[in-house]
Amino acid sequence: MKSTPSTETTQPEPREKVASGQVQSVDRAIELLELMADAGGEAALSELAASTGLPLPTIHRLMRTLLSRGYVRQLPSRRYTLGPRLIRLGESAGRQLGAGARPYLTALAAELGETANLAMIDRDMAVYVAQAASRHSMRMFTEVGRRVFTHATGVGKAVLAQLPDATVLEIVARVGMPAATPQTITDPQALLTELAKIRERGYAIDDGEQEIGVRCFAVGVPGAPTPTALSVSGPSARVGYDFAETAVPVLHRTAADLAKELISPAG
Repeated sequence: MKSTPSTETTQPEPREKVASGQVQSVDRAIELLELMADAGGEAALSELAASTGLPLPTIHRLMRTLLSRGYVRQLPSRRYTLGPRLIRLGESAGRQLGAGARPYLTALAAELGETANLAMIDRDMAVYVAQAASRHSMRMFTEVGRRVFTHATGVGKAVLAQLPDATVLEIVARVGMPAATPQTITDPQALLTELAKIRERGYAIDDGEQEIGVRCFAVGVPGAPTPTALSVSGPSARVGYDFAETAVPVLHRTAADLAKELISPAG
């Protein structure tokens, strides 16, 4: 008997679905936004194609969608920049991160007796997203939302230490390295040397580099999707170098707790 071929066929998995269950087009759109951010907020379609390996028509289609929603803008030069719609998302995300981190910062400030801060990199600068004040009458205060140069602050250097040296050089080339005090590092190679020390010892020090008479110890928050740092700061007369022996282990412990509670995705 001659068998009849089955008319049933196996449908291929739609191109939009990837093995992990993510939606491919969404994943690609996010990748384009992140590449633009890494490039300083601006890129041409050809540059994005070279970085991703995606065909130009695919990138153009994704960018037109992002453009229509305000997540990117197109310049007269035909290059694309990050759009204003991202500002609202970033501000909301920052507020949520700050709210979630505040109990940890409060406990950190209570344990160490000095002001605790949480900051993250945003458009080549470090922005403070949460703070818990010291119990002392003479204490450090930084307004939440304040943006500071990464090369001149403890949190900034702790953030930069999480990045490749080439990326660090690109950042300081774009924004410069102005001196806030005579102690501020203003030479790119000197900054790279300092970052190597930070990676080796596991923490950053701001020794009057942002403000005379203030010392700060900072560590990175492991696993954060955006380089993030946690710090404790106070008057140099009260926060000596030996303060690191007590403060750094507590900073690392708190940073790990923050990463687990606020950053790491649910299993």
